[in-house]
Amino acid sequence: MKQYHLITFCLIILLGCEVSTEKKENINQISKVQNLEINFQLPDLDGNIHHSSEWQGKAKLINFWATWCAPCRREIPLLNKTQYTYENDLQIIGIAVDFVDDVKAYEKEMPFDYPILVGQENAIAIAEAAGIEFIGLPFTMIISAKDELIKTHLGEIKDHHITKIIDILRRIETQELTIDSARNILGNF
Repeated sequence: MKQYHLITFCLIILLGCEVSTEKKENINQISKVQNLEINFQLPDLDGNIHHSSEWQGKAKLINFWATWCAPCRREIPLLNKTQYTYENDLQIIGIAVDFVDDVKAYEKEMPFDYPILVGQENAIAIAEAAGIEFIGLPFTMIISAKDELIKTHLGEIKDHHITKIIDILRRIETQELTIDSARNILGNF
């Protein structure tokens, strides 16, 4: 299994950060039918292990990224701003599919206002455990406060995505929307 993850990781590097529309549609279809919990534990940049249960009861945006991926790097300032602005509504968690030393070096250039965990092969395994074929970066999972996968998004997160995500999460919290309704509304964005 580790060999499979290593091969997948290498293919991601070779293919770059962009993914075809067909692959994006496959991920969107998967996220519409999944009703599962995301459970993981990974080290942070200091080697301290963090478990997903630390953020239990809070909606999460789990962003898979790498230092070598230009779209990944571009979305970090927006993710920092989002964490600061919506800290009561949403917890952003960055999972680097990268080497610890590379992420530490990049942190000096671009500080993070949200937790950064490092996974390499283990990061890919988190997506696979959620039933998602890991096929490119950046890759983001939107998780409800009840730890239900609402949507997966392949590609760079933009400001209009954040606005829509926050609106949907608030409407789920007030029970105006069900998870299935939220999945349908988010659809392909």
